[in-house]
Amino acid sequence: MAVRQEDVLAWLRALQQVYAENRQELTDLDAAIGDADHGINMDRGFTALAAQFAENAPADIRSILHTAAEVLIRTVGGAAGPLYGTFFLRAAEACAGKPELAADDVVALFQAGIEGVRQRGKAVPGDKTMLDALLPAMEAMRKSLDDGGAVAQILDQGAAAAKAGMRATIPMQARKGRASYLGARSTGHQDPGATSSYWMVRTAATSWQDK
Repeated sequence: MAVRQEDVLAWLRALQQVYAENRQELTDLDAAIGDADHGINMDRGFTALAAQFAENAPADIRSILHTAAEVLIRTVGGAAGPLYGTFFLRAAEACAGKPELAADDVVALFQAGIEGVRQRGKAVPGDKTMLDALLPAMEAMRKSLDDGGAVAQILDQGAAAAKAGMRATIPMQARKGRASYLGARSTGHQDPGATSSYWMVRTAATSWQDK
């Protein structure tokens, strides 16, 4: 089954609940190696987005994702705002002119968004960033698509890979952002950006589990 505009809205609304519920965990993770505000910022941004959609929900998939980009850039502080904003901006462009998304379109959405994050953040695997969750997720999604997977299977595989990538950040030494200032002291802590990125993929999988 295809992903329709109401499904995309459901994903983003579910993310508001997920980031609200996990606000303290994300903040605690960020307190160890950052500014202790990642959970607060993600909760604030997606709460603002949910309020925007309640007031005026866009009429097509591209507009929904473009609105997400604009709101997150405006309301999410720190590096996360531009990075998540870029993800949704690139994802929006990948969905231009599509009234619904087939499995290959869903993969294209994530691939465009993740490539945008890579270009914006200029990070590479092993830098202890959100890309350590997103890039393995992307590889798993592409493989599942090549194997003939439906949307739900593709996203389940992506979420599993993102979770493994997230956990793999624990022994890494940060080479980007504020965490890099800690040097070796940044090891032993799970990266908060990788964690929120895992939740983004996982929530898509649960929101679109019947697709």
